[in-house]
Amino acid sequence: MTSYAIEVKNLRKEFEIKKRNGFFKRNKKKEVFIAVDDISFQVKKGEIFGFLGPNGAGKTTTIKMISTLLRPTSGTAIINGINCVERPMEVLKILGTVLTGERSIYWKLTGRENLEYFAAMNGITGRKAQVKIDYLLTRFNLDKRADETVEKYSTGMKQRVALAKALIADPEILILDEPTSGLDPQSTLNLRELILEIKEEGRTILLTTHYMEEADQLSDRIAIIDHGKIIAMDTPCNLKKGLNKTNIIVLELKDWNSSTEERIKGIPMVENITSRFDDIAQRWEVKIHMVNGNDSINDLITNIISTNNKIINFRVEEPTLEDVFISLTGKSLRE
Repeated sequence: MTSYAIEVKNLRKEFEIKKRNGFFKRNKKKEVFIAVDDISFQVKKGEIFGFLGPNGAGKTTTIKMISTLLRPTSGTAIINGINCVERPMEVLKILGTVLTGERSIYWKLTGRENLEYFAAMNGITGRKAQVKIDYLLTRFNLDKRADETVEKYSTGMKQRVALAKALIADPEILILDEPTSGLDPQSTLNLRELILEIKEEGRTILLTTHYMEEADQLSDRIAIIDHGKIIAMDTPCNLKKGLNKTNIIVLELKDWNSSTEERIKGIPMVENITSRFDDIAQRWEVKIHMVNGNDSINDLITNIISTNNKIINFRVEEPTLEDVFISLTGKSLRE
C-alpha cells in the first residue's frame, strides 16, 4: 500500500494556440501554450499540501488533471495508487473537489436540496442520506437557512455548501482550489478553521492558493509554482529559513521613481526591490531584500535622502512566503 495519497510524475499540459480564424495554416507547426511544464511532487497521506503561486501559474490546470477533468499531454497522476487517466471513475470515488471559477452547486436549489442531489449521485439515499445531510448542514452553520435557495446566500455560505458537497461521500482526499478567493475576512477565517478541522479527521488535502498567509497557516508542505514550473518545495518554515541571511526592509516613502530605484539597486547588498502605491495612505511601500542588510542600512538611507525623498516609516520584517517568491522570481505574487 502506497504511503502517498497523490503522486504526480512529470506532468505536462499543452494547449494549442488558435489563429484568429480558428485554424492553422497548412505545413506550419502548431503553436502551443505550456500551462504545466513537467512537474513532479508527492502528497503524503493526512497532510495539507499547499500549491502556492500567482494567478495563471498553472495551479488550477494541475488540479483539473489530478481530478480527471483534463487529460495530461504527458506524465502521470496517481491517486492512492490509481492512475487518473487509466481508471478515472475509481479516482473520482475517493476524491472530493471544490474548484474555483466554476459553479459547482445549483443556485436555484436550496442548500439542503443541493446536498440531497449530490448524495443521490453518490448512491447515498434514505435515512443514511438525511442523517449525513443534517450533520453537514449543522457543522457548516447552514442549518438555519438550509431551505432557502442558494442564490440568496452570501459568497461565504455558497463556499460552505460547496465544501459540504465535497464531503458528502466521505472522501479520503480533498482538493480545494482557491477556497477563500473572494471571501470577506471573517468568512475566510471561518473557512480556514474548517479546513484544519477536516485535516484532523485524517483526510489528505491538496490546497491551491495565491494567499501567502493562507499557505503558511494551513500547509504542512508547500510547492511554489510559477509559469507552470515548480520552483521550490519544502515546509513553510524551511522555505523562509532559506532567507536567513537576507534582511527584509520595508520603507514607506512620499515619492518613488526610477531614479531612486536605480540608486538603491546600485547598493551592492541589494538583491530585489518591489514597490506598490497605497491609495488609502497616499504613499509608496517599497520592500527591499538586502544580504546582511544591517551593514548597509546607512547606505540605503543616505541614497534615498540624496534624492530629496521623504522617509515616512522604516521597519525590518521577518521573511514571509511572498519574500521567498520574490527571492526566487524577482517579483511579488501580486504582479
